[in-house]
Amino acid sequence: MVSSNQGVAFRTPPEALASEQAQLNPFDWYAEMRREHPVRYDDQRGRWDVFKYEDVKQIVSDHETYASDVASTDIHLVDRDFDTDRAPSMIRADPPAHGRLRNFANSRFQPGSIAEHRARFEQIADDLLDDIESGANVDIIDKFSHPYPVTIIADLLGLPRDDYDQFLTWSKAATELSLTGDEKAIESNKRRRARVQREMREYFSNQISERATGTGDDLITLAAMNDELTHEEKISFCLTLLIAGNVTTVNLITNALWCFEENDLFDAVRTGAVSRKKVIEEVLRYRSPAQTVRRVTTKPVELGGRRIDAGELVLARIGSANRDPARFDSPEEFRPERSPNPHIAFGGGIHFCLGAQLARLEADIALEKLLDRFEVIKPDLSDLSPQTFLYGAKSFPCRLETGY
Repeated sequence: MVSSNQGVAFRTPPEALASEQAQLNPFDWYAEMRREHPVRYDDQRGRWDVFKYEDVKQIVSDHETYASDVASTDIHLVDRDFDTDRAPSMIRADPPAHGRLRNFANSRFQPGSIAEHRARFEQIADDLLDDIESGANVDIIDKFSHPYPVTIIADLLGLPRDDYDQFLTWSKAATELSLTGDEKAIESNKRRRARVQREMREYFSNQISERATGTGDDLITLAAMNDELTHEEKISFCLTLLIAGNVTTVNLITNALWCFEENDLFDAVRTGAVSRKKVIEEVLRYRSPAQTVRRVTTKPVELGGRRIDAGELVLARIGSANRDPARFDSPEEFRPERSPNPHIAFGGGIHFCLGAQLARLEADIALEKLLDRFEVIKPDLSDLSPQTFLYGAKSFPCRLETGY
């Protein structure tokens, strides 16, 4: 049995993060929980929340104790991942299946391999920015930071150019998640996501079948030619790239602009006075796109002085860990040249994000192109609304001016 918290008052996530403002700024609550309840069981939600850096790092690094296959349990999750009734994806698979589902593509996401695509990624960024007029007030997510990584993933998968718009539509629909208390809204959202999933599954199934004897160098052909994967597992690989392969980068780019505006850094980054690569790492720490990772205990463990039984759902709060003063000096300050910066925004262990180097390169190019193209980038932070899938804004209005 889990340890009881009776007689101990603390705010659960639904209470602490009830408002949009709190969802955009959960960091005060994180600090409170690190001090008062660093490892807490929530009776209402039936799960554990973990907040300190060392504890969170242990969870994301120890796959033998903290399993990723949450979907195989009977734990109720409103936002279960796509494809839970089909083949597992690499994200929620445990060894030995995890290695088979991921390792065949590892070499394609190494720094050297990813760097070979830089010129193509730069062209994609330029083409999108060409459609933005100087002086325009735009939603930078809609016009750039979403279509940019989606187009890159479509390109790496080797999809026909005529299908890119459909790919973008699916990507948007797949990341729209209703967590409101309105049962009708939740059910409507589930039906819409199920329909989108069916459409994507059929599309990728056809693409994989067509390339089963192909000689292309794209990721779909790579999966199609792999005899160790079932057809369903190949489809799950493509779906995983669609979702996980772009949503983190969308928020990384936008959250960077958010941090630049708050700290008056646009000129410093533009001129090179502040390193783009270092500032990207600080954005990943300070406003981590993925704030939480879910795991299930495989055996009884003690964490932060608390006993957790086997089969318990554990939520490792990455966003809190990356602000832990026990690990980071002045963690509530955005320090663009912070070094070392051992954030865990991309997780750890065998589940360290496959696309981490891709996301870093995409962000580096995106920021370089935006800052070179526009002398004025003025985000409007007055009325942001939070996303429900990852941490970031639902839309991000900006005024962009070239200065010439």
